[in-house]
Amino acid sequence: MNSLKEQTVGDIVANDYRTAHIFRNYKLDFCCRGKKTLKDACERKGIDVQQLENELNALNQTDSDEQNYKNWSPDFMVDYIINNHHHFVRTKLPEIEFYAKKVAKVHGSRHQELLEIHQEFLKLKDDLLNHLDKEEQMLFHYIKELVELEKNGEKLDERPSFGTAANPVAMMESEHDEAGEIMANIRELSNEFTPPEDACATYRVFYQNLEGFEKDLHKHVHLENNILFPKALKLENRMN
Repeated sequence: MNSLKEQTVGDIVANDYRTAHIFRNYKLDFCCRGKKTLKDACERKGIDVQQLENELNALNQTDSDEQNYKNWSPDFMVDYIINNHHHFVRTKLPEIEFYAKKVAKVHGSRHQELLEIHQEFLKLKDDLLNHLDKEEQMLFHYIKELVELEKNGEKLDERPSFGTAANPVAMMESEHDEAGEIMANIRELSNEFTPPEDACATYRVFYQNLEGFEKDLHKHVHLENNILFPKALKLENRMN
């Protein structure tokens, strides 16, 4: 097996999700930009790759109750993502939007960045809601169809309207990148989700919600980009 330095960041997290918190601590993107090798990602950020590799290897000395997502079947993972991450997004977006609007209205005159965060979040909300619908109705539906065909020992007789799974996968990954960029902008505007000294309780709750939303989004995108989508492409290839 390749050393950790030569493995992609996404693969490392896919093999052991406990590593995700280490990458978050180093501010290394393991979801949208998870296809970079650990060595390349560290060089780009000016991080000591040996030190990071040592921290990752140290996890092997501890027990873990983390789920091994790579062992899940594609249809089970689709249901898990919809019931957990898609539900979370649809539930939290209007709640966070309420806070974003309220805090911008009350504190925006003193903290102009709140006005920008509000606008960025509105764009993120619209993009994600549209994205989830497309994903569920097009790609996820197709993945579950493929699983059912394989269970029944059947082949794929007719191509879907989008041709091959690679096309919607590319679209979904591109939209993941866009959502990740918006979230990164919000993180920068909010000073790493750090409220100022004069922040009221609502202001602080707003930033806590944003940080929690970003954390869930990272895991959500990771499960799709680095585990589900590659499984779907391999499954489709077997069905031809």
